[in-house]
Amino acid sequence: MRPVKRIVLWLLSTVSVLVLLFGYHTSTSGPSASAASPPAVISGSSAGSSGGSTSGGSSGGSSGSSGSSGSSGSSGTQQSASTVTGDVAQTQWGPVQVELTVSDGTITDVSVPQYPNGNGRDLEINSHALPTLIQETLDAQSADIDMVSGATVTSVGYLQSLQSALDQAGL
Repeated sequence: MRPVKRIVLWLLSTVSVLVLLFGYHTSTSGPSASAASPPAVISGSSAGSSGGSTSGGSSGGSSGSSGSSGSSGSSGTQQSASTVTGDVAQTQWGPVQVELTVSDGTITDVSVPQYPNGNGRDLEINSHALPTLIQETLDAQSADIDMVSGATVTSVGYLQSLQSALDQAGL
């Protein structure tokens, strides 16, 4: 009776392995239709701001320079907001660049005009990682934020560019 039990156990484990093997979906089919065209800029703004606008300038790779735009909104206490673009951090998967909008010494908006998006896996990783990094930046108001697990390369590039932008803004 003992050899029959071993044969049955072997047969069931073999069938289980085959079911798992054939049930595994690989990522060779390419990006999904919803991720086919990456957004040009990923951004987020703090809840206290009255709505930040992203600059519509050139879509090419511009150098990291800081500019300022006057804000003539309905609130009389907000004097001006300046936009500071960090240096481009070159990573092994592509460039990462952070752009900050600073008003009265407070980061009110963060956008990422350049990030790795060359394939479906990059898009998948960064669609999760960048909003997390942006929200942590808005919450911490500094570069003292945690990296995102599974997006280490993008996180390192983001932190380098963020620190460059913070240095330019004097924060």
